[in-house]
Amino acid sequence: MVTSPTAPRLAAPPELGGRRWVALVVICMAALLLSVDLTVLQLAIPSLIQDLEPTSSQVLWIADIYGLALSGLLVTMGNLGDRIGRKKLLLAGSFSFAAASVLCAYADSPAWLIAGRALLGVAGATVYPTTLSIIRNIFTDPKERTTAVGIWAAMISGGMAIGPVVAGPLLNNFWWGSVFLINVPIMVLLFSVAVVVVPESRSPLPGRIDPVSVVLSIVGVVGIVYAIQESVHDGFTDKRVLIATVVGVVALVLFGLKQARMEHPLIDVKLFRNMAFSGAVASNTFALFAFIGTTLLLSQYFQLVHGWSPLKSGLAMLPPAGVAIIVAPMIGMLVPKIGRAKLCAFGLAVGAGAMAFYSVLEVDTSYAIVVIPVVLQAIGAVSTFTVTSDTIVNSAPKERSGAASALATTAAELGGALGMAVLGTILNNRYTHTLKLPEGTPAEVASAAKDSLGGALQATAALPEKVASAVIDAADAAFMRGLHSAVLLNVVILGVVAIVALITLRNAPAEYPEDFEEEFPGLSGYLAQHPEEAATTGHGDSPTVPAPAGRPGDVPSGPERLTGS
Repeated sequence: MVTSPTAPRLAAPPELGGRRWVALVVICMAALLLSVDLTVLQLAIPSLIQDLEPTSSQVLWIADIYGLALSGLLVTMGNLGDRIGRKKLLLAGSFSFAAASVLCAYADSPAWLIAGRALLGVAGATVYPTTLSIIRNIFTDPKERTTAVGIWAAMISGGMAIGPVVAGPLLNNFWWGSVFLINVPIMVLLFSVAVVVVPESRSPLPGRIDPVSVVLSIVGVVGIVYAIQESVHDGFTDKRVLIATVVGVVALVLFGLKQARMEHPLIDVKLFRNMAFSGAVASNTFALFAFIGTTLLLSQYFQLVHGWSPLKSGLAMLPPAGVAIIVAPMIGMLVPKIGRAKLCAFGLAVGAGAMAFYSVLEVDTSYAIVVIPVVLQAIGAVSTFTVTSDTIVNSAPKERSGAASALATTAAELGGALGMAVLGTILNNRYTHTLKLPEGTPAEVASAAKDSLGGALQATAALPEKVASAVIDAADAAFMRGLHSAVLLNVVILGVVAIVALITLRNAPAEYPEDFEEEFPGLSGYLAQHPEEAATTGHGDSPTVPAPAGRPGDVPSGPERLTGS
């Protein structure tokens, strides 16, 4: 790209020096905490059930409402950060997250806890996309930025594995509310440091947020996520699942049609004309479908087949979490040398290899063997997630980084939720249809055993040891057949997506330049005449930049270089 000498490049944000790395630490703390909160409640549910005595429906809402609120508001909050300021939103979200955590910790009724978890999801949606968009704005060097995104991706990936490990010791020594209360000091520290080290940035031409678009995006995403989550328990043909699916799909279609006609959309659907952008979103979604869905299956494998406690199962996932933290920055440094297409395809191929390895595991396979595909899966996941997240957020104009970050995180949420639902359903169906119980198994035991492996373990507790052992052996074998079927589907999916990544990302630049003038032609002239805007948009003052020809302050509304218009 060549910039005209009469229209010089807009100045990059003021040099932050070492502050940008301190800011990255703060941002990664927030990302890690949000990721931990997705899984930290798993161990606490038995304790809170005993204390609060919720109904079975309330237990599901306590578990699911955080993810529903989080995923439903990501697009809106990402856009809000672009408009009012990303630092403001980060600080507001951090404070709200701490307050909601206190509400959850001291909840004395199921309704109170559900409300607190919903507020946690709203606060999480405020912080989550903001973290990635701030990285996009404070790291102006492309190599550093890709490395920073890799570190961020490692925190997201590792946090979910760390959740049960954090919760175990707390629950052994304190009440269930302690898993929420640990959020408070971390968010207070984050807030205090972020005030000083994180610079403010926002879009200079934000436009107004359309309320109808906000409602459609929330209804669409929440409808789809709710349908996916409920299908795990009730199947895809359940009436509520079908209604939620239809409502969600219709809302998202209407949302897309409306965005295509708007001057200032929440999501610029024309960005999908960019092959690299579309390929990165697709790779992100389907990769997390496979990786997160398989992580859920592994948790069941460790706890039900090997008989490990949730804490021990969580500890088993620490090696891959550590590998992810080490590998992610390396992937960022390799992007300029190898290219996005090859690195993304590499991650997907390694992930497919891990899935193939899982397909030969047996009931008595030792952890020393199981840890090999677990680590390979971590390498594949963080490689793919780093490249795709960096490509998505850099393919959009810097001024729209919050919206692009929201799209990346929403794709991750949808992919993960879909993976858990589909792979869990495949495992359960295969288990039910291949289970062959020994003759003479009591009817009530057979009924419970056919429902799930967990049901088989509970139902056989009072049986004679020899009979119980035979039933459990049959149930273990059926579970493994279900696990093998699920991971073999992942082999196919990841293999296909790897080919898609090679094709769609092949022309994506290894380093996205900070070419503000080409992103928004005429923006330099606008900021030259509005220095107060330049101070908070991440561009710095540019008083010497001449305004373009025509009416002062005239600025085209769209990223023409990306949309092909």
